[in-house]
Amino acid sequence: MENRDSLIRIIRERSYQYSAEPKFKLASGGVSNFYFNMKKTTQSPEGMHLVGKLVFDKIKELGLSVNAIGGLTMGADPIAYAVAMYSFTVKSPIEAFVIRKEPKGHGMRLPIEGNINPGDHVVIIDDVVTTGGSTIKAINVAREFGLIIDAVIVLLDRCEQNGRQNIEALGCPFYSILSINDFISE
Repeated sequence: MENRDSLIRIIRERSYQYSAEPKFKLASGGVSNFYFNMKKTTQSPEGMHLVGKLVFDKIKELGLSVNAIGGLTMGADPIAYAVAMYSFTVKSPIEAFVIRKEPKGHGMRLPIEGNINPGDHVVIIDDVVTTGGSTIKAINVAREFGLIIDAVIVLLDRCEQNGRQNIEALGCPFYSILSINDFISE
């Protein structure tokens, strides 16, 4: 619980904004009273350590045995890297991968970068879920590549616009480390 509380504290300090009037435009086009710029947390030394540990612990708690973790660039990238680094330190390595928003225009023209292969078991990760749009794009690309998605884990579920339900409708088990309730309940 201490690591979780520390992560909430860092997010409050670095990444969370609230307004009494809805003024924050979301990627979905909606407007909200609160906004999370999670990169300010996930790219910080302490935040990266906590995220890596908490997500890795969630994977183990769920009993998953996965080859890799990744998602749509850029929100998923620091989380995947943090989990890969932490997993190595506890001698249970999980590879990180990145799903491009568009396939690379040269070379192998890959939609995914990382040490993964079709048939590998993976976790799709994202920093924040509202509608689930970017997570769903990651799921679709991963499946087209031949990856087997054992779970979707998000750092923060905003609990609005049916993000969780939209992801679960694709047959993916959904888990979150935190939710908006960790920030608005006080």
